[in-house]
This record gives sequence, C-alpha cells and structure tokens, in this order.
Amino acid sequence: MNENLKQICKDIRKSIINTIANAGSGHTGGSLSAVEILVVLYFKIMQIDPNSPDWPERDRFILSKGHASPGYYCTLAKRGYFSEERLKEFDAVDSILQGHPCMLKTPGVDMSTGSLGQGLSVGIGMCLGRDKRKMDFNVYVLLGDGEMQEGQNWEAIMYAGFHKINKLIAIVDCNKVQLTGNTEAVLDLEPLTEKFQVFGWKALECDGHNISEVVKTLEGAKESSESGPVAIIAHTVKGKGVSFMEGKHQWHGKAPNEEERKQALAEIDSSK
Repeated sequence: MNENLKQICKDIRKSIINTIANAGSGHTGGSLSAVEILVVLYFKIMQIDPNSPDWPERDRFILSKGHASPGYYCTLAKRGYFSEERLKEFDAVDSILQGHPCMLKTPGVDMSTGSLGQGLSVGIGMCLGRDKRKMDFNVYVLLGDGEMQEGQNWEAIMYAGFHKINKLIAIVDCNKVQLTGNTEAVLDLEPLTEKFQVFGWKALECDGHNISEVVKTLEGAKESSESGPVAIIAHTVKGKGVSFMEGKHQWHGKAPNEEERKQALAEIDSSK
C-alpha cells in the first residue's frame, strides 16, 4: 500500500508542476511540501466518496493554507472528484479551479479559503454543528507554519483545547519557509508542539515526507481525537522533490518557466 501511495505522490508532484506552469501562476513551494499529507488523507485515512462529494457523513477537510490550491486540486483530481484534464483550467476566469479553493465551484472542496488564519475556526464550527446534529465525522485542517503567526489561529487553539473539541485534527505543514524568508527569522514559532500542549491539545510530530510515518501519525491522531483535539506538526521541505526549489522562499508563489518545468519533471521522475 505504501509503495502505491509513494507513486501517487510522484504523479501528483508532476501534476502540480504542470498545472502551475500551464497557468503561469500558482504557489509551487507549499503545494509540493504538502503532497504526502494530502495523499495519505485522501487515499488512506478519510472517509469520503468522490462520486458523492456532498455525502453528509463524509469526513471534512479544510485547506486553511488556501494558496496551496494546486496541490489540493491535483489530489482531488487524482482521487476522482473531477477529470485531471480540468487542471489545465487552473486560475482561469470562470474555471471551477480558482486560485484559492471555492466550495461553490469545486467538487470535493468543503470550505472556501485563502485569507490565512481562518480555517481552524471554521473547523471548530463544523465540529460544533456536527455534534448538535448528532452526526459522526472527523474534521481535518491543514495549516501552513507561516500561517500559524496569525492571531485568530491561537484564539481557535485556546477554544478547542478548553472545550475539548473532539474529532478535530489540525496538521501543520511545517516547511519552515514563508513568503519572505525562513519562519524562524520572520516570527519564530517554536516551541510549537509545546504551545499546542499547553492549550490542552494532544500534539504529535512526524516526518511529513515519510509515508509510513504520516500514516501511523494520522491513524494515531484519529484515535486520540475521540477525547479532544489533536495537532500534528509535520516536518516538511518547501518545494520538496525539486532540488532548485527546496527550502527557497523565492518559490513560495512562483511558476516555473519551460526549462524549469522540464528539469523539475525529470527530477521527480528519477526520484526514489
């Protein structure tokens, strides 16, 4: 199973490069860093049905770091929510695949995002609504580490911890790079794991590019979330899989040109 997931990750990384290059716009670095997290969620962990995107009992997913939409869209397409051919329409006027996710346009998108810092609050609201309606599903929220500098996240973290919001799992794509530089230089987040714990969350860490670790950690988080919120700090690499993009803030929101596209695809193809 894990080998199959690894191949899916390679396919999605190539799809991300092509999608952004075709559009001439998009956030490359943060899309590539989140691939393993998205693949494990959509192909292993979450209870979903691509043929019935509005299934009431489905698990919910919120891409709080909404600018990483190319990674999200490529995952949804690979999972069967819509044709991969539609990725060629990314960021075009009237496309179902807008620059930031839109729940009114895109099959499989549970929440419109893009204004950073709001996804976790919405996730809590989904949990509260679920419990009031006596429904049963998990809510997963993927955040960026740069996004964790937003104050609204910490209000949400305090609320969820204090009220023991269950079946809520926050995953931080901790690639340590944001728009203008390294997070530790812009506004250091550490000790991030301990901060979650102090606010009443169970906090786990994993290598966000190791499929086995991601699977094990998400399965453990799902079990632990029965009694309260769980945070996963996934240590990742910005631009993962493409040597000249890795760890470079310049690739936060830059599209590859044709030469860079070819080089990136060749590197991904040859990776183990």
